[in-house]
Amino acid sequence: MLAGMTTIIRAEAPHDLLALIPSLAGFRPERSVVCVAFAGNRTVGVLRHDLPRQVRDRAPLVSAIVGTLCRMGGVDAIVPIVYTDARFDAGRGLPQRALLSLLVKRSEQAGFLVRDALCRAADAWGSLLDPDTPTTGHPLALIDESPVTRLVPEACPVLASANEAADLPAVDAAASTALAAALDGLAGDSRGAALTRLGPNGDPVVLVETLLDRSSVHPPLRLAWFVHLASLPAMRDAMMLQFAFGVVVGEAAHDDAMSTADRAEALDETVDGLVRREMANGTVGEVSEMLSRLMLGQTSLRPDARRVERALSMLRPVIANAPATHRVGLLCMAAWLAWSLGRGSVAGAFIDRALEIDEGHSMAGLLAAFIGSGALPDWAFSAR
Repeated sequence: MLAGMTTIIRAEAPHDLLALIPSLAGFRPERSVVCVAFAGNRTVGVLRHDLPRQVRDRAPLVSAIVGTLCRMGGVDAIVPIVYTDARFDAGRGLPQRALLSLLVKRSEQAGFLVRDALCRAADAWGSLLDPDTPTTGHPLALIDESPVTRLVPEACPVLASANEAADLPAVDAAASTALAAALDGLAGDSRGAALTRLGPNGDPVVLVETLLDRSSVHPPLRLAWFVHLASLPAMRDAMMLQFAFGVVVGEAAHDDAMSTADRAEALDETVDGLVRREMANGTVGEVSEMLSRLMLGQTSLRPDARRVERALSMLRPVIANAPATHRVGLLCMAAWLAWSLGRGSVAGAFIDRALEIDEGHSMAGLLAAFIGSGALPDWAFSAR
């Protein structure tokens, strides 16, 4: 879910709204169901889901969309839009008519005003609710040439797709070589000397705050220590939560991480396996339970968006320059941070990258299932 622009732009016609969607969402939707949510005459959010691949997936998707809308305070009207590679000129009229019809029906049953229901296909666009929509659709040029696009502030960048938001910068050969050498220096007997050189930044809590300082230039050893810690599940999650919620949560998370790692080692279990077992058995401690709720978004406590944005900006070049064997933990961290801001599609792209490297990675698999289900954090529905 992505918040709408604060700039007031009036969409006088359906094609004007279609022209605004990329700016509202931050990217150009493809093969998607997009639902624009309104409170009165103002847009308050944009929901995006992948188009269902099979007929039996339509009803669960519609239920998920309507359920999410019901949790969004103040929303009273919607405009669902289907983006598809199908074509009007295939001779069947409006593509994805059945899906749009079901979404309109369920939304109205839930008490929402459906202002329009649109389809942007490969060759034309049309409205389910307009009986005058031609069977061949309206020309896409009406969207592309809409005058409202000239009113969008330049500060609203539009990416080609959600995947582009997860793109990494080009590898810096010198930085990559230095990072790999620093990682080697953290192995074996040389780790003690390396940690001594790190000074206060050997403490993960201090390290996270240093990495968020935009004025700091981070030497290879500092980044290597961060990359190493991100490959350790307990430390990865603790740093991730600190990036989002601050030092107090970070200190609690790191203390809990150390305790969890010690228990896992004593029981000869993985950290992820131990946490899943303790949650299933109801034996999680109070601090661990609080941290788990933060990770699952089961709280109205909202992450600090500025910290999260800085963390994501810092992570991208680190991921790009890190050896492939060390990228998965970093990608999981980036995915969760993107999700915490409501960017589920971007999070999914990071997860896909992680699974390409290690298809059996526990955290990547859990995030794929959780975020892929359309789950949104509770703070997305609380007042700012």
